[in-house]
Amino acid sequence: MIHLSSFILCLTGFAALAFAMDRPQHDLFGRSLPAPATASLRVGGAAALLGALGLLVSWQGWGLGLVMFSGHTSLGAGVVHGALIVRQRRAARPN
Repeated sequence: MIHLSSFILCLTGFAALAFAMDRPQHDLFGRSLPAPATASLRVGGAAALLGALGLLVSWQGWGLGLVMFSGHTSLGAGVVHGALIVRQRRAARPN
């Protein structure tokens, strides 16, 4: 259950960090978000990643917790990146 919780935190953290960048904002929303919203997404994304790190380190200690965190962040970043690619390709496809 801790793996799933940590992965969900990593996934939401990277999604928030992706939505805080200009290009995904234009692709998803058609415009840039206001600066306070972008800053909130960055802070929320960082907080989610730190929460996942804290969860894993408190469960397994620094040695194994950091290794698990590395795996969860890699998987979370890959899923978000892949979802953005799929979204962009579907939007570019003619109907």
